Amino acid sequence: MTTLFPGQPSVNDLRAIGLFGALSDDVLRHFTAALTVQVIETGITLFREGEDGREMFVLLQGELEVLKRSHRGTDARVALLGPGDWVGDMSIVDIQPRSATVRALAPTRLLRVTAADLDNVYRNDLKAYSIVILNLARELSRRLRVTDGILADLIASVFDEVIARRLGPSKP
Repeated sequence: MTTLFPGQPSVNDLRAIGLFGALSDDVLRHFTAALTVQVIETGITLFREGEDGREMFVLLQGELEVLKRSHRGTDARVALLGPGDWVGDMSIVDIQPRSATVRALAPTRLLRVTAADLDNVYRNDLKAYSIVILNLARELSRRLRVTDGILADLIASVFDEVIARRLGPSKP
């Protein structure tokens, strides 16, 4: 059984998370005081694909799985997330419904960041806001590159299989 550490994360805890990279100690202190910590147990769904969402979550402890529903109605795991990762950011950036379902695989401690929290940073510290948005963009870009690689491998595999079927069995 995993024991979750209670209370707010420290400035050092946040400094180790890419989303908060390059922020000043003052801004990190503001986040440690202003953001809500949420704890969910194993098997609990954080949010479901298609739901409205104007918040994201930073994993402090635990493990989450990200599930995407196929056009056939099957849920496929597309990512495993651990401490330092974040999820739900797309709903803040593009203001669309949730693109996937996220469920806890272990007791999980999360830091909740709402669109209103980011708006508050925007209104009070434009430089800090810009850094957070740039960090979000970098992570979204990294995820897109990974997805592009997976898609290219899948297409190549399907293409190879179609060609092999058309050529028939190999002859020695």
